[in-house]
This record gives sequence, structure tokens and C-alpha cells, in this order.
Amino acid sequence: MRNTDKDIRVVVGMATCGISAGARPVLSAFVEEVSKRNLSNVSVVQTGCIGMCTLEPIVEIYAPDKEKVTYIHVDSEKAKRIVSEHLVNNRVVFEYTIGSENQQ
Repeated sequence: MRNTDKDIRVVVGMATCGISAGARPVLSAFVEEVSKRNLSNVSVVQTGCIGMCTLEPIVEIYAPDKEKVTYIHVDSEKAKRIVSEHLVNNRVVFEYTIGSENQQ
């Protein structure tokens, strides 16, 4: 995929901690949803440990000229909602973000 200034990166933590917490199906859900919706400006990539193992699976979204958004305890259903709300409609799903766990 060619990188441009418009590219949005979805980064899924795929270290041992993330995988054991269920990151594989999360990665698959993002890849499938992005493909299904033909979001050519979005790349889904994996990384190692993000450093907050107790919050895994963790997904970070990087968009040009915006602050990074960190989603925690992501599962396949949350991934689908993040694609439809955040990536398609540009609305952060705040209840899935870091910091939201203290408000429940």
C-alpha cells in the first residue's frame, strides 16, 4: 500500500500478551471490515507489545493531524463498531478508549 498524507493507520498489538487476550480475531475483524467497506486510505498493521498488557487487546489509530486514539479491551464486535463509527464517520467511540475503564 502506498503511503500518502491521507493514510489512516490501525495498529493492533500482537505481542504474546495481546494474542493471549484475543488480538488475532480483532486484527482479522479490522482487515475484513476495512476491505468490505473499500477503505483504501486505511492500513491495518500489527505491532509488538504496546506496554499495557492488562488492557489488551489494544488498538491504536493514527490519522494525519489528529491525536492518536487508543482503544482497549477490543473484541471483534468492538472492532466492527470502531470501523463504522471512527474510520467511516470520523466519530471516536469514547467508551472503548483508554481512560474510559475508570468511568464504568
